[in-house]
Amino acid sequence: MLEAIKKLLGFGPKIDLAKLIAEGAQVVDVRSSVEYSSGHLKRSVNIPLDTLSSRLAKLKKDKPVITCCASGVRSRVAKTILVSGGFSQVYNGGSWYNLRKYEI
Repeated sequence: MLEAIKKLLGFGPKIDLAKLIAEGAQVVDVRSSVEYSSGHLKRSVNIPLDTLSSRLAKLKKDKPVITCCASGVRSRVAKTILVSGGFSQVYNGGSWYNLRKYEI
């Protein structure tokens, strides 16, 4: 039970986001289009959180997905939506700004 709670709260094993990005993971920025236009990762795709459920077909289920937003709150919700939609390799990358260090 404790392990399930830790996983739910994001206290599981550390994920190597740099490696996932280098290997071609899909980076989904769930901020609004206005926020996205003010700055974003070069390889990211902008799918605002309020449209994500209806746009899941734009993403490949067989590739890892890293979600990001301004702070990590919306990206956590996005991760839940993606997992519910059948995606198995989904990671909350938190803030897009912090993910910049992993860009190729």
